Amino acid sequence: MTQLLIVTGMSGSGKSVALHTLEDDGYHCIDNLPSDLLTDVIDRLVATNSRKYDKLAIGVDMRSEQANASGLLNLLKSLRARDDVHTRVLFLDTDRRTLSQRFSETRRRHPLSTDDSPLATAIDTEARLLEEVKASADKVIDTTSLNLHELRGIVRHHEHATAESKLLVVIQSFGFKHGMPISSDFMFDVRCLPNPYWQPEIRHLSGKDPEIIEYLEAQPTVNDMYKHINAFLTHWIPHFNAENRAYLTVSIGCTGGRHRSVYLTERLAKNIGKSNEHVSVRHRNLTS
Repeated sequence: MTQLLIVTGMSGSGKSVALHTLEDDGYHCIDNLPSDLLTDVIDRLVATNSRKYDKLAIGVDMRSEQANASGLLNLLKSLRARDDVHTRVLFLDTDRRTLSQRFSETRRRHPLSTDDSPLATAIDTEARLLEEVKASADKVIDTTSLNLHELRGIVRHHEHATAESKLLVVIQSFGFKHGMPISSDFMFDVRCLPNPYWQPEIRHLSGKDPEIIEYLEAQPTVNDMYKHINAFLTHWIPHFNAENRAYLTVSIGCTGGRHRSVYLTERLAKNIGKSNEHVSVRHRNLTS
């Protein structure tokens, strides 16, 4: 049976990156295919009986669907009913502010933009058209705070994940003085803990270094914070996994994102990794 993955979502959310990743992983990929050609193309490829087309990934967007999002929904429904094709839908989403920034920085024209329709209106229109498609998707990935490499990793993870362990848990440290992460499922503020920054002899080190670890582990409040966060995540991660979530982002923040948050992120990831094999660690503000 042909494995078909429809890749859709907001323009500028990373669909091309996802398709390139899938292509590297053995998918035959087609980008920007109008939905009215989708069935015919699939029929032709399946009819060849070539193993080259056992795994298909097709990118579909709203360029040709401006008044026909319901038509795309009906098409997806008919594809899912076929016996010769197993169809899944991957939807990539991004918040409006980030999309506006991406289009402004690259000076690209939004597919739905016209002389009478500014960028913000085009983005809102596309989001409205895709609302039901997003609700029907098998996987939704929010790419707001993901860079290219992180998006590739998440897409690849979910194409290789086993049925028993589909959830990717991303635990990241950050510094509040550099701004809060744009997208987090859970955020923990650990600025109330003793700060190694005020110890001149170890200030230049990070939460990965033995001296900082020793200092923090000698603080009862640090261990209490770790136990409470760990207990919370250990309890709730299986529930998110059961809901077929793509990934879960946990952000740990201290003042500069160098000592306390890094230490707790590393310690939490190590423990959670014992029962959940897919854990990714990210230190947003740790540069050395």
